[in-house]
Amino acid sequence: MAVTALTQKTVGTLPEDVATPSYDRSKLTVGIVHFGVGGFHRAHEAMYLDRLMDEGKAHDWAICGAGVLPGDARMRDALIAQNGLYTLVVKHPDGTREARVIGSITEYLFAPDAPEAVIEKMADPAIRIVSLTVTEGGYNIHPVTGEFDAEAPAIRADLEPGATPATAFGLVTEALRRRRDRGVTPFTVMSCDNIQGNGDVAHRTFTAFARLADPDLAAWIEDTVAFPNSMVDRITPVTTDQDRQAVAQQFGVDDAWPVVCEPFTQWVLEEHFSSGRPPFEEAGVQIVADVEPYELMKLRLLNASHQALCYFGYLSGYRYAHEATTDAAIATFLLDYMNLEATPTLRPVPGIDLDVYKRTLIERFSNPEVRDTLARLCAESSDRIPKWLLPVVREQLARGGEVTRAASVVASWARYAEGVDESGEPIEVVDRLKDRLTAAARKQREHPTAFIEDRELFGDLADDKRFVEPYLHALESLHTEGARATVRELTGHGTHA
Repeated sequence: MAVTALTQKTVGTLPEDVATPSYDRSKLTVGIVHFGVGGFHRAHEAMYLDRLMDEGKAHDWAICGAGVLPGDARMRDALIAQNGLYTLVVKHPDGTREARVIGSITEYLFAPDAPEAVIEKMADPAIRIVSLTVTEGGYNIHPVTGEFDAEAPAIRADLEPGATPATAFGLVTEALRRRRDRGVTPFTVMSCDNIQGNGDVAHRTFTAFARLADPDLAAWIEDTVAFPNSMVDRITPVTTDQDRQAVAQQFGVDDAWPVVCEPFTQWVLEEHFSSGRPPFEEAGVQIVADVEPYELMKLRLLNASHQALCYFGYLSGYRYAHEATTDAAIATFLLDYMNLEATPTLRPVPGIDLDVYKRTLIERFSNPEVRDTLARLCAESSDRIPKWLLPVVREQLARGGEVTRAASVVASWARYAEGVDESGEPIEVVDRLKDRLTAAARKQREHPTAFIEDRELFGDLADDKRFVEPYLHALESLHTEGARATVRELTGHGTHA
């Protein structure tokens, strides 16, 4: 197959099995500046806008990408060379792949080269949303205090009198100052990061920076700028050279940075905007008054189930999520956790059939094309378990509900944290508290509650026998019988394959 380099000039010549924009990109105008143009943004927000544009809508809501980190230069080079175009490849579980060229990104600005251009772009009245996928670390929250870290070197540099802004905080705040001074309605700051209360986090951190820079401006931002919360969901693995080769071989497209993703996508967005928005609901986005029920659903069903899957799966000898989920005992364990322990803690979730959602999660985890590694899911557990799983435990204990499976997940983490698998091979524990966790885990054969006595992580759970008894039972079984037998016992699958 002939391979064509992807540009605006060549997009009309691509093979018929590659969907391409039906709209005239030269007539699009930019309405959104987006910080953090990576795989997830391009599989999610940019995809939804492309979907609208293909239906003849939102042509004044094109995206200008903005990079602030040195590493963003690679994305700048890839997108500028391709006129903002890229290939989005959806990987279906049966091995089929769908390719579409996305056309909603029409500009890209690299702040280290042109900070003034980025600021003036956001100050333009045509820009009504500044969106973000900068990861949890991008919000500059101190790991100990939980507050905005005013002492971070990049923040201190941005706060120097007369400094040229270099961070997203400095750039956005300066753009808002210019809009205020020019009498222009402020844009909405729309976080699309996969963190709970993402709009609240953005609101807290951007106003904290603004207070340090200009208290009067901070007060204006508090009064006039909207920071909607959202829940975002789509598994989007890092693009590999193999993905690039596959796009060239299967679809005949030479794309410097394609994106691969699963079929499932969800975006729940709070109706809270300063200066209008695209008709996102017409592209499948759920626009709601309160995002929290959807967030809790995702945190306690999807995210916590990933933890229920990963340690038992890894200790059972699996290395990918799809391998572990096709183990019938593990799949049953996940559903039992979701049905019997997590679901009772959820509020009603408007427009969502939870039974369908839970079955869909198992299907998503089982997708062999995504190749999500268990090692990735096992990483940074000390940040994940307390946020995703332990709230289920505490709510269930408060209401007299079951915690057997959640306690067993904690036990599987404790066993994994020993740093040695069932064959005696080392496990690379990736966690900011690695040394502390591993030291406690390696004491637990003689002192079984050593791991859960870390009160910073577990609070007083080590004092509650309703949690401790199933925890110790699972931990003992993991030590004496192994992970596979433990899961089978927990699910009634017996001890034989």
